[in-house]
Amino acid sequence: MSSLLPPLKLPPSAALGESLPPAAHRILHAISTCTSPAQLPLIQSQILVHRLHPNTTVASAFINVCLTLRRLSPALSLFSLLHRPHVFLCNTLLRALLLLPSSSPSLPPLFLLSHMLRSSVPPNRYTFPVVLKSLPRGDLPRGRMLHALSLRFGLTSDLHVRNSLLHLYATAADIPSSEQLFDEMPAPDVVAWTTLITGYAGRHRPGDALLAFERMHFAGVVPNRVTMVSALVACAAHGALDVGVWIHDYIRNRGWKLDVVLGTSLVDMYSKCGRIDAGLEVFWSMAERNAYTWNSVIMGLALAKCGREALQWLSRMESEGVRPDGVTLIAVLCACSHSGLVEAAWQLFDAMVAGKYGFRPGIRHYGCMVDLLGRAGLLGEAVRFIEAMPFAPNVVIWGSLLHGSRAHGELSFSELAARKLVELEPTNIAHYVVLSNLYVEMGRWLEAEEVRRFVKESGLRKDPGWSLAEPTTGVEECVAL
Repeated sequence: MSSLLPPLKLPPSAALGESLPPAAHRILHAISTCTSPAQLPLIQSQILVHRLHPNTTVASAFINVCLTLRRLSPALSLFSLLHRPHVFLCNTLLRALLLLPSSSPSLPPLFLLSHMLRSSVPPNRYTFPVVLKSLPRGDLPRGRMLHALSLRFGLTSDLHVRNSLLHLYATAADIPSSEQLFDEMPAPDVVAWTTLITGYAGRHRPGDALLAFERMHFAGVVPNRVTMVSALVACAAHGALDVGVWIHDYIRNRGWKLDVVLGTSLVDMYSKCGRIDAGLEVFWSMAERNAYTWNSVIMGLALAKCGREALQWLSRMESEGVRPDGVTLIAVLCACSHSGLVEAAWQLFDAMVAGKYGFRPGIRHYGCMVDLLGRAGLLGEAVRFIEAMPFAPNVVIWGSLLHGSRAHGELSFSELAARKLVELEPTNIAHYVVLSNLYVEMGRWLEAEEVRRFVKESGLRKDPGWSLAEPTTGVEECVAL
């Protein structure tokens, strides 16, 4: 990799405004008519024969045709001969590496930026957005290094650079840095607002996402489709039906076409907010649907405890040629669980085990079955099912058994589940509280006192609880200390 881009420090190549000799025009014509990767070595040899590789116009055209034909090796070979390439040429190659990373996995854009700096080629405002976008998700150390470099070159005032940095911090879950960077922007555009809203929604902070969406509206910034999708995700998570309806009205009033992403977001929002009727209306109005759209409807039916309807929609989904995925079957199993359809759930689960859907059930499918058996009062069968699982039972599995056994007054099964929860999460005080209360109900006072003493001596504390309500004035959050 170091031999491909040697850090030579020679005089810079010709500027962009240079005149083109006749040979350059012939080569540019060959580049513009090139349709096969087999022609690239011949064009490259002609560039070298006529010593046109330092010419930025010719070199950038050659890089672009290599990108179009998905063969970057000739472009990299030509670039390696340049002593001090023009920044425009570097940016052209950076974009090619970003768009076609598989062509040269050993040469990430960040390495090319390092070569630019060693070659005394100062990056500009087009350089940093490409390099920032090329970083792996959550790569904060390199992201902060690039932030420092952009400060050093005085480029952080550029809107595109700021938006790229904002996207870096938001996707890396560094919300404080995102907020600071956003607050320093004199006039955030729709991209900046959308990035902030998406960052909040992705970090399970839907209330903050909706507040940012409201601030954006009052700032007079017009939202785009991506903004609305992120806001609808926040509405679904926060139960903010009124905001979701407002977004739907906004979309209709402006005549936006419901593509599969925006339409699915509306269906999901209505389904999770308990308006399955409105979700179905959106569903039928969509010209194109995918598995996510169907899943949103089926999950809405599961939340509404409409098990038989969910099974019918699964059959309809298959009849229309849409292949159910793991999420689809989780939704149907949840619907069966809430509706007490034990036999139907077993048939579906056995079909998964037999490979009907192309995959084996995962731990979430097993969790749905435990919840189903627990709700139905089949607690012994639930325990045998857990013991036969191909996975180690997690907190959700034992929590489902605890919920079912408590609902049916089966204290022995409740004790088993509570003890398993304590083993899995020894620092979660809620499990000790449940276990202590169980011992009290069973008249086992000494054991209840032992649990309480252990909690006190261990210094465990209970976190505040919270709940949501949607009165006429909007969504409110209640905290119990």
